[in-house]
Amino acid sequence: MYPGHWATVFPDKPAVIDAATGAVRTYGELNDRSNRLAQLMWTRGLRRGDHVSILMENNLAYFDVVWAAMRSGLYLTTVNRYLTGEEAGYIVDNSESQVLITSRALAEVASAIKPHAPQCATYLMVDGAVDGFEDFEEAIDAHPAEPLAEEPAGSFMLYSSGTTGRPKGILRPMVEAQMIADDNPAIAGLLRGLWGVDENTVYLSPAPLYHSAPVGFCQGMQAVGGTVVMMRRFDPVQALEAIEQHKVTHSQWVPTMFTRMLKLAEEERSGFDLSSHKVAIHAAAPCPPGVKRQMLDWWGPILYEYYAGTELNGFTHCGPDEWLAHPGTVGRSILGVIHICDEDGNELPAGEPGIVYFELPMVAFEYLKDPEKTRDAQHPEHANWSALGDVGYLDDEGYLYLTDRATFMIISGGVNIYPQEIEDAMVMHPKVADVAVIGVPNPEMGEEVKAVVQPIDGVTPDEALEAELVAYAREHIAHYKCPKTVDFRDELPRLPTGKLYKRLLKDEYWGKTGSRIV
Repeated sequence: MYPGHWATVFPDKPAVIDAATGAVRTYGELNDRSNRLAQLMWTRGLRRGDHVSILMENNLAYFDVVWAAMRSGLYLTTVNRYLTGEEAGYIVDNSESQVLITSRALAEVASAIKPHAPQCATYLMVDGAVDGFEDFEEAIDAHPAEPLAEEPAGSFMLYSSGTTGRPKGILRPMVEAQMIADDNPAIAGLLRGLWGVDENTVYLSPAPLYHSAPVGFCQGMQAVGGTVVMMRRFDPVQALEAIEQHKVTHSQWVPTMFTRMLKLAEEERSGFDLSSHKVAIHAAAPCPPGVKRQMLDWWGPILYEYYAGTELNGFTHCGPDEWLAHPGTVGRSILGVIHICDEDGNELPAGEPGIVYFELPMVAFEYLKDPEKTRDAQHPEHANWSALGDVGYLDDEGYLYLTDRATFMIISGGVNIYPQEIEDAMVMHPKVADVAVIGVPNPEMGEEVKAVVQPIDGVTPDEALEAELVAYAREHIAHYKCPKTVDFRDELPRLPTGKLYKRLLKDEYWGKTGSRIV
């Protein structure tokens, strides 16, 4: 389904609520506004398969743009709002977007995009326009709130984030004959079958909408008639307040959000009524087992985990009871057959870590205008086996366990060391707010293990704390894996999506320059 259907069923029901202000976009309003924007883009010459980009903070208007593209057969690219004008301009240009919708809050960056995206012809700005941009409200008000004569289903065309080089556009083929009004069994089956989502669902989204999971899940919730509660930015106390105030039933998180909530003082986190909360979904990175156990103790058996990428080349899922029986797993596959292979592509037995490949009947995606990167993601012998760059292993029951990203494995004296295991242990220390473990140069061993720690507020980062953390690590993991030294930072390079840009840290210690968050 889509807002055109729900606008006839309950036009005054909130499709999305701004948690910060209480402002609402009803299904009737969402339907009318997305229709007007779809009509505008049609008159500007956009047709099925064309591209449009959005650069915007979490804003009610985000959903107008999403549904306008989805009901026009367009590819929508969501641009990371933290990029520079040049970096964002590359994405707008590379995607061949003909329209960019942005906001007054991001006017400075948006204005810097234009020289880098010469083929983009239409620039719209919500909340008032600056020079060079059309006012969004004035522009869409000139068009009827009627659906297009034909409404082919659109799709997202998102970009992978990275710390070196350029981001990659992830292009998945559209279903040729699919219309937006067609019932989509894939979305409905996933949300309803796994998590019991329906039109009564109230879904808390605490993450940036430019990221694939938040925007995809929010769109899915609205497709089945639920209400999205959108946080403008994550704050641990405000998230708990939102669950209580809006009687949230479902939510989605990344592990760093769990860690921040658990670090709250007991009186701060125990004073909220969370009884409406039935399903808490988490993904984006494996959750440290100690953190997940504490969350289960606090919230009860409502945590559901999945592992997937923007490429949608595979999908694993794990419910709370499964996780308790298989601690540390990210679940079993419900999309794609998992193969664990060594660097030469040879399959490995259960329990042995290697590159995680998913097998689908056909190739699921390509990286836009980059056949070499597309091929690099595929198995050496099987083009329909693809990998996201993660290392993991399967147990005898087919449960997947992720050990780390292949690019961040540390090789010290010929021994493979996976940073994630060390990070999972150290983040449980009460004085640690965040931690990254990397390999740094060692003339004898090749690499040695270093921890870079962000202490919690009020803790002094000194030699005594370093010794305490090293000793703590040695209590919990094998000594050869433990960090030899600990450095301290006020903040680690982690974006609100939960993604840690570890490459930026690693390059500092290896004397490399030019790495950027893109």
